[in-house]
Amino acid sequence: MQPAIGVIGGSGLYQIEALTDTQEFNVETPFGAPSDVIFGGKLGGRQVYFLPRHGRGHRILPHELPHQANIWALRSLGVRWIICITAVGSLQERYHPRHIVLPDQFFDRTSQIHTFFGGGIVGHVAFADPISSKLRNLLFTTASDLGMPIHNGGTYVNMDGPQFSTRAESETNRKLGFDVIGMTNLAEAKLAREAEIALATVAMITDFDCWKTDEDPVTSDAVVAHLHANAETAKQLLTSVIPKIPAEPSWPEHRALDSALITPRNLWPSDTKDKLRPLLERFL
Repeated sequence: MQPAIGVIGGSGLYQIEALTDTQEFNVETPFGAPSDVIFGGKLGGRQVYFLPRHGRGHRILPHELPHQANIWALRSLGVRWIICITAVGSLQERYHPRHIVLPDQFFDRTSQIHTFFGGGIVGHVAFADPISSKLRNLLFTTASDLGMPIHNGGTYVNMDGPQFSTRAESETNRKLGFDVIGMTNLAEAKLAREAEIALATVAMITDFDCWKTDEDPVTSDAVVAHLHANAETAKQLLTSVIPKIPAEPSWPEHRALDSALITPRNLWPSDTKDKLRPLLERFL
């Protein structure tokens, strides 16, 4: 299967018009249905699969997202790199609406657990550096060449939602030095690492959360114009960066399970092996 590139589209990005030879894929997974059909096609000579995170029409709340199904489905189609486009709030003065931040770290404020393992197979992936540095730097140089307002590195704090932050929460996150805040991306990064997919995040600023008292606190209505502008920027960046991604998966993330699997293979239950076959196939 040809190594492919996945794109998970966030708020405001529900399709990529530059895709050609498109097909729709309804992927059945052991973890239920993905957020939506997956759109496959060609972009810059590469096979690309696009998944709208919240479904077309934005129908799924952050805590309702079927993250396991989404990542399993993409991996089953041969995806080895994922670019996540995600809307975030800024926690620092220097990040303005319509700027891009490429996080290199996460801080988890959720109450959720996200893993493919269990059911008789134990795995603990290394996650000290949760973002693919090679993919992140490729995004940075491409966006810089395009003249986009972009910042390389930073910490994405992941909250549960669906409500936005209180002022006390927002101010605390800001004083702790976190850079942007969102509700969705950490789960994708964790599961992509378990699936041996190199992932990077394009965090697109829509607002200042609510810590900035000389600005109106964030509301859904207030961010719509920024969402549309950010979506067009994201499409331009994707069109430019995708042809630059290597053809063969040879980055460290592509062998993340080499030192992660604890349970001896002769003890793996057959039903769990079947369930995780797209992830474990090179070990079987």
